[in-house]
Amino acid sequence: MSGLYGLVFYMLAAVIVVSTGMAVTRKNQVHAVVYLINSFLGTAVLFYLLGAPLLAALEVIIYAGAIMVLFLFIIMTMGPGVSEPLRLRVRQWVFPSMLGFFCVGAAGLLVFRVRESGDGMPVAMASPAVFGRFVFERYWFAVEIVSLLLFVALVGALYLGKKEDSAAVEIQKDKP
Repeated sequence: MSGLYGLVFYMLAAVIVVSTGMAVTRKNQVHAVVYLINSFLGTAVLFYLLGAPLLAALEVIIYAGAIMVLFLFIIMTMGPGVSEPLRLRVRQWVFPSMLGFFCVGAAGLLVFRVRESGDGMPVAMASPAVFGRFVFERYWFAVEIVSLLLFVALVGALYLGKKEDSAAVEIQKDKP
């Protein structure tokens, strides 16, 4: 059974590295967000594999859910900046879909395989209250800094988006 865990671990690590690399190198911001979501899902499955289901759930809820919605909101507010018309091309979505399906398949394999054999890795037991107390007592300053950085990024994106729109309106007013 440990051979299966090792194989899934290294495959998930490869998916995370490839997804993150693809997210950084994409020209289209929406595609970059899709790859980043795959990276976060892979990280969540990796947390589950390592015996931390609460962290896996938090990774999916907070990062793959809320933070990615915030990123998409910022991208759509600023405008995607695509010079060509957007068309749904199947070949563009094949690779991210394969990475996502692998993450979901690995999660399903871990959940159902562990239940059948009863031979799973030990789960790190901590209630959400204990975990929250630990984080906010020891790392409260880091949590506040991260929230401040996200807020500044959102305000900056909105400012940049508004600045472009107001300049475009002034140019249109000058034209007869």
